[in-house]
Amino acid sequence: MADIFLPPGSRINKNGKQYKAAADARKPRAFRIYRFDPDSGENPRIDTYELDMAACGPMVLDALIKIKNEIDPTLAFRRSCREGICGSCAMNIDGVNTLACTLACDEIKGGDVKIYPLPHMPVVKDLVPDLTQFYAQYAAVKPWLTTRTPTPPDSERLQSKEDQEKIDRPSACILCACCSTSCPSYWWNSDRYLAALLAAYRWIIDSRDEATGERLDELEDPFRLYRCHTIMNCTEACPKDLNPAKAIASIKQMIAERQH
Repeated sequence: MADIFLPPGSRINKNGKQYKAAADARKPRAFRIYRFDPDSGENPRIDTYELDMAACGPMVLDALIKIKNEIDPTLAFRRSCREGICGSCAMNIDGVNTLACTLACDEIKGGDVKIYPLPHMPVVKDLVPDLTQFYAQYAAVKPWLTTRTPTPPDSERLQSKEDQEKIDRPSACILCACCSTSCPSYWWNSDRYLAALLAAYRWIIDSRDEATGERLDELEDPFRLYRCHTIMNCTEACPKDLNPAKAIASIKQMIAERQH
């Protein structure tokens, strides 16, 4: 049997710093948070912060903001809209990729809240993953309208209500990367498996786009598309209740149909 060892720098020190709640805390709860600063030369660690939930907002993001503002200003994480729209606060909470701003602390059962960055991505610091490759793959699907015929001189490119409804849900993707980073195919082949297949599907089915053939040609590849094995982790993880797995299956079907 083969022995598999983690690189020394990846081993997590679970005996990190601990910050106790005040003695008069009415609803204390512990948050165990992944901490890592690559510039320090130290291994990652898990720090534990106890909060009084009676004096904290309901969402996990509220707890992170309270920790940063009142306990430990060195904690790093991304946030912006606080409404589940921007995707900035995507992270792994209680073992699930999700948005910290839309997950209530009360929804997490079992005591301590465990918070890690999105898995299988380089970490910039603490809960901040490096999304450079993810965004590069998004750009690679050419997420814009491609046309060859001239625009009508006195109007826009019109689209029927039925055709617009086809792209309505795929267009709701917020590029949070929860789906991609929950996918084993992306974990093991992130340099070749395409993270942005739902975004690619959105433009393939847009009735105004005139590059459908070229888009399908670029996806017809053993790794870019067919490395998907329909595990469904992506659909399960999507915080917007979208269905990337169904979109990928539809792309495969379109490629198969045009070959006959």
